[in-house]
Amino acid sequence: MHQHMPPTDPPTDLVTAPGWRRLLDAARRSLERTGGSLDGSVSIAAPTDDERLVVIGITGVYRPISVSRLTVRLDDLDAHLRAARGAGLAEVLGPLRDRPGERQRAAVQRDGLLTVAAGSRHAASPWYQEWVDGMRRDGTLTRIARGGVDFNAVVAVLDALPAAEEPMPAFAERLLGDTKALADGPLRGLTLRALAAWHQVPVPAGAEQERALWDLAGVVLDDLASQVLVLNVPATGGLLGSWLTDSAAAGVPVRVTLYQLRLTPITLTSPEVFVCENPAVLRAAVAGTSRPLICTEGVPSAAVHALLRAAGPDTVIRWRNDFDWTGVRLTGAALARYPKAVPWRMDTATYVPHAASGVPLIGTPTATPWEPALADAMTRTGHAVMEERILPLLLSDLC
Repeated sequence: MHQHMPPTDPPTDLVTAPGWRRLLDAARRSLERTGGSLDGSVSIAAPTDDERLVVIGITGVYRPISVSRLTVRLDDLDAHLRAARGAGLAEVLGPLRDRPGERQRAAVQRDGLLTVAAGSRHAASPWYQEWVDGMRRDGTLTRIARGGVDFNAVVAVLDALPAAEEPMPAFAERLLGDTKALADGPLRGLTLRALAAWHQVPVPAGAEQERALWDLAGVVLDDLASQVLVLNVPATGGLLGSWLTDSAAAGVPVRVTLYQLRLTPITLTSPEVFVCENPAVLRAAVAGTSRPLICTEGVPSAAVHALLRAAGPDTVIRWRNDFDWTGVRLTGAALARYPKAVPWRMDTATYVPHAASGVPLIGTPTATPWEPALADAMTRTGHAVMEERILPLLLSDLC
């Protein structure tokens, strides 16, 4: 009587055997891709002699040494393993990923995240749709689902913005029950990406850019780091008011922190205040003007807004930025925020004569509702004009 002999090696030993390894690797990829289907074939190129002999043994068909590619049907491979080893292909390979199932589950999870996103109060805003679409296109939504990130928390944070110059720890505690919830990690990263889309600026690449973006959202990372550079800005009210008035009398520029502005209420006493973007303008004005000048140094900080809120109800705020798309967006936001704000040389007559050369305009074009022709001219010319280029004009206004 013929007696059945057990396999000499455990089935899983084949996975690393020289003649089997590449063949079984190809079989694993196929089964994981198709959810375990044995339909179809797998191939190996430039086979070794060991691989050639294995395939001959599986198929019963001779392959010459010169063959450049070997192909085996998966059902033949499975049948051979069952007959020779007492275990099918899936058992030999061990645990397999169910990639179709993973894709289906990921699609369900993405749909769930999109449903959460659609419930935001910002859902109809173009910037919000751009943010969500970008995450869907680049796979971020899939990574959020797989990583277990609390997307409801991200949407809750965005729905609470802009805040009213609230310290970050207090904001995070109020929204998320943890003062450090937005200190780092994916929740912070996703929120910053959304804020960058909201304000049409690049995703921040460093601490200073992050601070500026949170400032735009009304969340203060550090009330000592949030500062405003001023020249000739007298004020009444407490120690800070006296300090500003004395500095204005001496024509000395000073930096004021948000912390100082919160200590004691002050009131700016000038009937008008000029606002520029670049410190070079303020530095050049030091020796030649007594006009009050505030420098935002880029994106206005919470300290800038706190100081401007101290202006009297009739104080005219003459605002300007660089002639680039970020600059006109910031100007538009300031004009909308401050009823008494007016553009300061943010017009076509100033831009066009200086726009024949310069750095190219980059980013998303933005309307200039205070003078629609300006956006048209910028689009047509394609060059940015920084404040330093029109410095003589600005200084003549400040004289």
